[in-house]
Amino acid sequence: MYNFCDMKKVVKVITGSENKEWIRCNGCKKLLYYDELIENNKVCPYCGYHFRLTAKERIDLLIDKGTFEELFANIKSYDSLNFVDKEPYKTKIEEIDKAHGYSSSVITGAGNINDIKVAIGILSFEYIGGSLGAAMGEKLKRLIYYAIENSLPLVIVSASGGARMQEGIYSLMQMAKVNAAISDYKKKGKLYISILTNPTYGGTTASFAMLGDIIISEPKAMIGFAGPRVIEQTTKKKLPPTFQTAEFLLEHGFVDMIVERARLKETLAKILEFLK
Repeated sequence: MYNFCDMKKVVKVITGSENKEWIRCNGCKKLLYYDELIENNKVCPYCGYHFRLTAKERIDLLIDKGTFEELFANIKSYDSLNFVDKEPYKTKIEEIDKAHGYSSSVITGAGNINDIKVAIGILSFEYIGGSLGAAMGEKLKRLIYYAIENSLPLVIVSASGGARMQEGIYSLMQMAKVNAAISDYKKKGKLYISILTNPTYGGTTASFAMLGDIIISEPKAMIGFAGPRVIEQTTKKKLPPTFQTAEFLLEHGFVDMIVERARLKETLAKILEFLK
């Protein structure tokens, strides 16, 4: 069974002796045959809805085959506060590591995009909502300085619900730490491309996700700090239906371009070739 993350409903249809699995699109609500959806990079062929990719799938999409080298995989999430909600935080991170093979909510490394080497960090939403924790902050900081030392362009792909409550102030500190590293990176005249995917929220948006020299979003990605419902409850005002979508942010100058998934690698390669 495939882990589709945000695919809400899987319907099994039995035809003769065959078992087929279908996915209901979150956008147009049509049933999609999962093999065809995977072949189409998890984009609905009817309405263009972009289903969420795992971090490892994102590497396969963007990085030339056989060129990715993972860096700083030894840095792992740690339960420094002995946090417990429905279950101990320590148990939760151990279960996710065992199920997905992730040491934290970001995979960092270096690889080629159409033969151009880059330093790349990809947030994994399947790891506690891609939330910003101490391990993610440390890995991103080291990745940025690795990019400085090796004169590499930097690409960070965000998919996050924001700061991780289970790590408290340690999580919030990562915003300043990563931002400071990016500041050092930009002083060296390097190129930082930030890619926003659905969703990108909270402390991730309030820090490194919006600091790119070029900011790219996938279509209809939800991007913001607090969610629309929280804002409406606070301001007592009705928000536009497109509020916090990538298209709304493009219209108001917060992102530079919206690129469909099928053209994302090609677009990155053109930018890198032109500006490297």
